[in-house]
Amino acid sequence: MQLIKKYFPELSPGQLQQFEQLQPLYNDWNEKINVISRQDISELYLHHVLHSLSIAKLIQFTPGTTVMDVGTGGGFPGIPLAIMFPEVDFFLVDSIGKKIQVVQEIAKALGLENVTAEQKRAEDVGYTFDFIISRAVTELPDFVKWIKHNISDESVNTLQNGVLYLKGDDALQEIKRMKAAKFIFDISSYFEEEFFTTKKIVYLYNL
Repeated sequence: MQLIKKYFPELSPGQLQQFEQLQPLYNDWNEKINVISRQDISELYLHHVLHSLSIAKLIQFTPGTTVMDVGTGGGFPGIPLAIMFPEVDFFLVDSIGKKIQVVQEIAKALGLENVTAEQKRAEDVGYTFDFIISRAVTELPDFVKWIKHNISDESVNTLQNGVLYLKGDDALQEIKRMKAAKFIFDISSYFEEEFFTTKKIVYLYNL
């Protein structure tokens, strides 16, 4: 939790309380439904929460922005970003019902009224969003095929509408095959911990 305070000192008391609740909530739910590996749960804030919040270092979403988190698993990156941006609407989807159940219960416990979570494949979502976010659910060319119809045309943020994808060094090879406009940002430029040395945010637009 100290990591969150270190990199986001501007958080309100309410947001800090919500972030502090994440560890006990995930500890409890992980005992019932395994959404985070047993070895990894002790590093929740470094490996999952702070990693998710790297997107908030790249872009400050405008109030009213709509975001879909594809393959959200236990709620990452969607849940931490929903805490960070309470005036942004997040739609979290995953094909595994048990994981969505956990996400729904955690969002409810945190009082996150800006989160909707559904068991659904990305290809079956019929709405459009300003941004699609995800964390390494598949190779980028395949991911873009799933979601390119879900990106709305009218941009309201400093970045043009598109994809913000959390990925490792393998992103460098994957984007060479893609025609979309693309940028790669090193998360290590935001956070000094060794865990982020190879971590990237891939930004794609004009899909």
